[in-house]
Amino acid sequence: MTAQSGKDLLIKIDMTGDGLYETAAGLRATRISFNAESVDVTSLESQGGWRELLVGAGVKSAAISGSGIFKDAATDERFRQVFFDGEVPSLRIIIPDFGTVEGLFQITSIEYAGQLQGEATYEVAMASAGELQFTAL
Repeated sequence: MTAQSGKDLLIKIDMTGDGLYETAAGLRATRISFNAESVDVTSLESQGGWRELLVGAGVKSAAISGSGIFKDAATDERFRQVFFDGEVPSLRIIIPDFGTVEGLFQITSIEYAGQLQGEATYEVAMASAGELQFTAL
């Protein structure tokens, strides 16, 4: 496998609720992380005193974040609307040479910043809000 271009890791938001996805404008850096909590069932009877985990238990989650140049594009407006209206839209995350992750996400934070002699930037963070679908490439 060859190295992948970071610009190909895309965050797409459902713009209308009808499955019309557009790539989030202006992003320079994106990140997705998957998490699975464990349920410890260790007891005095555990073999050799080793920790035991309950198979299939625990909460799974995903977190997405991105940062980039604020362009005030249609996707920027959609992220703002979703945040202030408390919506939980569908997102599609394209991970190059890996697959696509799709599901509902809540926007947990949006930050805007700017410097006197620089561009306006933004950061957005999202948390999964339901079951995610993974499609391998």
